[in-house]
Amino acid sequence: MSRIQPPAAPEGGLKLEPHQVLLRPLVTEKGVHRAARNNQYAFEIHRQATKIDVKQAVETLFDVKVAKVRTQTRKGKARRFKFRIGRTGDWKKAIVTLDGEHRIDFF
Repeated sequence: MSRIQPPAAPEGGLKLEPHQVLLRPLVTEKGVHRAARNNQYAFEIHRQATKIDVKQAVETLFDVKVAKVRTQTRKGKARRFKFRIGRTGDWKKAIVTLDGEHRIDFF
């Protein structure tokens, strides 16, 4: 009697759609400066997204050419609410550098 094998998960585990990878753009004073000077844009991304996922998502959603992706895992901060101490969640950030002739307009 032979067993039927379940379909294998894709390489790297979880497969995310482009709109699931990018959660929101990070529009800050530092980010606006980076966009104007270095053609770099910051996004909050899914915790399990990889650099390849981020590159494909940005190229698909914004129709641009990505040169480089750098990611950071940011630790949550301790916050106080009335008399209790809480903690904000950890999150992941990506800084995407675009090719010279491509731009993204958020503002």
